[in-house]
Amino acid sequence: MAGGRGERLKHLTDFRCKPATPFGGKFRIIDFVLSNCVNSGIRRIQVMTQYKSHSLIQHIQRGWGYLRGEFGEFVEIIPAQQQMGDSWYRGTADSLYQNLQIIKLHNPKHILVLAGDHIYKMDYGVMLASHVAKRADITVGVVEVPREQATAFGVMSVDPDYRITKFSEKPKEPEGIPGREHMALGSMGIYVFKASLLYRLLEEQAKRPDTSHDFGKNIIPGALNSHKVIAYPFTDNETRVQHYWRDVGTVDAFYDANMELIYVNPELNIYDDHWPIWTYQRQYPPAKFVLDEDGRRGMAINSMVSGGCIISGATVNQSLLFSNVRIDERSYIERSVIFPDVKVGAGSVIKRAIVDTGGVVPSGTQIGVNREDDARRFYMSEQGVALVTRDMLARLQQP
Repeated sequence: MAGGRGERLKHLTDFRCKPATPFGGKFRIIDFVLSNCVNSGIRRIQVMTQYKSHSLIQHIQRGWGYLRGEFGEFVEIIPAQQQMGDSWYRGTADSLYQNLQIIKLHNPKHILVLAGDHIYKMDYGVMLASHVAKRADITVGVVEVPREQATAFGVMSVDPDYRITKFSEKPKEPEGIPGREHMALGSMGIYVFKASLLYRLLEEQAKRPDTSHDFGKNIIPGALNSHKVIAYPFTDNETRVQHYWRDVGTVDAFYDANMELIYVNPELNIYDDHWPIWTYQRQYPPAKFVLDEDGRRGMAINSMVSGGCIISGATVNQSLLFSNVRIDERSYIERSVIFPDVKVGAGSVIKRAIVDTGGVVPSGTQIGVNREDDARRFYMSEQGVALVTRDMLARLQQP
């Protein structure tokens, strides 16, 4: 499911959906869930899109077209088409219901439902095996989160066998884990269903006028009393996959997850040959660092710099640069995330900022130096990160 608006990412989703948002210097968010599928041996994939989906569809067509249809492999893009009446998707469950005929064409025995907007590594094969071994009707992927953060999740209570006894969608007062009350079990937005059961539940929900047509709000809570619904905890370190999961749904969470990658030993290992993250990338020459004079020395320290970048007599410190970024002389970049195709003019200072794709920073611009000035010109997150878009920068150059 890759149709969400991603409104909490503010201006980053003005012209793209959340799964299409760049991440980690060369990837898009959607690449992580698709890579998990391919690395888990799952190669029959359908991607449901809805809002602002052009860049997402373009990325999937370019980067994920290598699967071979004649071998039963595919990544199908299914845009919202008003297949049932005159309504767009009314919720996560409705996105599948409106495409049931397309899903049924492949005659699956089990259906794995995934959210396309989280950064994580997970072997879905182990979860599917657990679902079958426990004879579950539905299995829900869960992750332990601090209780104060659990208000943004579907929160579960379980019995000693991890059968779910209660499911609350984004509760104001989340229930803690018995004996560890400071933590809660949050839904990862990952579900395994028996296909025949999923069809029936979706059809029943579609007939109800008093529903949000949502998995977390309706389908899962409604199935607890009549079906065997099991929680699958995302704590299994016995597979070859690194244990990592992040919800990057806010500007600060997105910024922090990117910044973690520049650490000496980041928790997310994107250099892992055993579980690669696949993507589409434009073909660029290697990054280049030019000039070697006092005050005009091209260099990057504790940073990640992607192909096509030219650091010309400037300093990049503790930052992440996507492809084809140009930094002109005497500029200084610190603890910032710079998206593709950004150009930074000479003598600029950028600190604790996210600069969106294609932005042109005028020479001498200061970002992250004076918070009051930044608040007038850019979007400021709760933790003081400046989110800077191309349009915001264009207004700086207007008389």
